[in-house]
Amino acid sequence: MKQSIASLLLAIALILPAHAQLLTPAAPAGQSLDRMVAVVDEGVILQSELDEAVAVVQQQYAGHTEQLPPMNVLQQQVLDRLILQRLQIQKADDQGIHVSDADVDQAIAGVAQQNKMTPEQLRGEVERTGSSFATFRQQLSDQIVVQRLHQSVVQDAVSVTDSEIDNLLNSPTYKAGEVHLAHIQISIPGGADAAAIQASQTKADQALAAIKGGMDFNAAAIRYSDAPDALDGGDLGWRRMDEIPPAFADSVGSMKPGEVSPALRGPTGFHILKLIDQRQSSRKVVTEFHARQILIKPSELVTPAQAEQKAQDLYNRIVNKHQDFATLAKENSKDDTTANVGGDMGWFQQQAWGTTVATQLGQLKDNEVSHPFQSEAGWHILQRLGSRQSDLTVQIERDQARQAIGTRKSEQAYDDYLRDLRSNAYIDILVPELRDKNDQAAASTAQ
Repeated sequence: MKQSIASLLLAIALILPAHAQLLTPAAPAGQSLDRMVAVVDEGVILQSELDEAVAVVQQQYAGHTEQLPPMNVLQQQVLDRLILQRLQIQKADDQGIHVSDADVDQAIAGVAQQNKMTPEQLRGEVERTGSSFATFRQQLSDQIVVQRLHQSVVQDAVSVTDSEIDNLLNSPTYKAGEVHLAHIQISIPGGADAAAIQASQTKADQALAAIKGGMDFNAAAIRYSDAPDALDGGDLGWRRMDEIPPAFADSVGSMKPGEVSPALRGPTGFHILKLIDQRQSSRKVVTEFHARQILIKPSELVTPAQAEQKAQDLYNRIVNKHQDFATLAKENSKDDTTANVGGDMGWFQQQAWGTTVATQLGQLKDNEVSHPFQSEAGWHILQRLGSRQSDLTVQIERDQARQAIGTRKSEQAYDDYLRDLRSNAYIDILVPELRDKNDQAAASTAQ
């Protein structure tokens, strides 16, 4: 069954990072572009763009409109996200970050596959809603641009050392397992004075009081949170405990599913966390194989038929003439990573060398030599030398710790980047009712 355009837009959000935020459908034919609602550096956001973006959110929550905040608050939140997205796209353009048509085609194919459609069916679904597929492509392109800006910002700013991993795993506060969290974030503006900090604290207290009064947490996130995921109910998904900032880990570790934390002060503001569910880590025991191979590649001097024939000749020399596999591999194999060690591939998990090799491994017995078989790389002769069960719990734990530290650093680095980006940008919200209290106070001061 086909999904709505809102579901498709949500699918795009799933395959792109958290900061690649809001897509909107095209304006209906003949709709006029009314007033400007905001100036963002050298660009503008129109009332029609805001209305269309709000309509997408309303469509996503069709049947659950009670979770949405009042219209003026929803418009402020959506406008804030449009502004942040516009700033990121402008910054990416300044840095020469661009997206090719092939990149967009690949992303569209991914969205279509997630929704069990062909790209042509996806196009039909977009157009069925009255939207322009060209606009859909452009908005998806913008999302990819934001993703690449995120990568460029964090790739040089984030590194993880072995000592950091050791410190995390040996910390008395380290907790294994995973938790499913949702959050509400009440940010403190950069350079905020005591009054602004108190205003954020008051808003956090109001959100907490609303939840205690019976408001659904997702609805409270939509109403009060200013995090990029607020319109998704603040859902953070499943995270390892070591991915959670240390300032919050103790609170989460002492909570039970369904519980909500008090307002916790963090580096960028106040956070209210809800523990949706939790699960424990299990030991990771995997099957590993030891094998060696000879690879014959076609080249300008060797035709595919000649490569196949050479592989067959080598197979006969190994199996029928009992010549040494390792010697023949050193003399003939074109695999740069294994030829010098007699074709030895070491110990590895079954899929490590690709599906074709994995299939052959599953069909061989220990010490058995395969008939020549073809992959994208060329013609292979494979000998399975052994198999074993390996407990990779410690290795995987270290790999996950490295990833968790990197993820945490990346999120903090990009959050800081976005705060600086916004604080240094020229932003003028032209419609008074769309300004939040801080904007209104700034406008009054400027006057």
